[in-house]
Amino acid sequence: MSLGWEVLELDAAAEVARIAAMLREGIAVTLHKRGAVVAISGGVDSAVCAALAVQALGPDRVLALMLPERESSPASAARARSLAVHLGIEPLEEDITATLEAIGCYRRRDEAVRQILPGYGAGWRMKLVVAGASDGRITHFNLVAETPEGVRHEARLPARQYLEIVAATSFKQRIRKSIEYFHADRLNYAVLGTPNRLEYDQGFFVKNGDGTADLKPIAHLYKSQVYALARHLRLPDEIASAAPTTDTYSLAQGQDEFYFALPYREMDLALWSSNHGVPAEDLARALQVSSEAARRIYADIAAKRRATRHLHRRPILVDPIPEIEDLDA
Repeated sequence: MSLGWEVLELDAAAEVARIAAMLREGIAVTLHKRGAVVAISGGVDSAVCAALAVQALGPDRVLALMLPERESSPASAARARSLAVHLGIEPLEEDITATLEAIGCYRRRDEAVRQILPGYGAGWRMKLVVAGASDGRITHFNLVAETPEGVRHEARLPARQYLEIVAATSFKQRIRKSIEYFHADRLNYAVLGTPNRLEYDQGFFVKNGDGTADLKPIAHLYKSQVYALARHLRLPDEIASAAPTTDTYSLAQGQDEFYFALPYREMDLALWSSNHGVPAEDLARALQVSSEAARRIYADIAAKRRATRHLHRRPILVDPIPEIEDLDA
């Protein structure tokens, strides 16, 4: 077959109408809620979710939360405020830095970092970078840290320190979600989750953090399609064209650096091709890479699904509770 980017095209107007109808039905009829809470980060995914909620419910029944912390990008906050003005909603901002300090987020992370870089301290910045997947080696993570003077250090992370850093950093997503549900509970609103299909499929979320929600309106959409909806909804250009970032670590970091094997557009096509049984040779031609590289991309997609399957699982019970299980039927 001739594989091309057109496979990711969609009727944006029809899709917006379909999602808006799902939100109205899901929130009012299924969940018996009055409105929606959505945390806006300044990125395209949360922006599109907020815009869809406004389309479905009106601005008076959408609460937009801004939940920055001391390592959040000021540019992200500026985009989130711009979005709120554009949508006609008043954002509620709560800085979570003090909560993260109290729970030990920064301290626990920094202790793990110093096990690798003993000189790491005040004024330094850091991030994690994935390595190995694109050239066929075993995937691993490197620690990248920068001194206040701008000198960079990079070191391979052993598994224990990697897990400690990720576990500590995940406090950020989990604290945010706790605040989202506080406001949802006090208003009798539903919480919207913002993962796109790449993130949902490949497990790029924190369990009981940004992976938790009552509705996930864009989890079926590839990232390219989310950008298409952003353009259709006429969201501010700085959002509709913003590159995906994690906005989690103190050093600027793209999602492809931290998790995905490719930039989002190529990753979309690779995931679509994997989902539709497209031979690796056809993907290779479309991406202008070798057939072996395309096979490695498919292998990485499958490996991430296996490694993150637990994130999608319900709690394991000794015996099924059919009276409750039937609620999802």
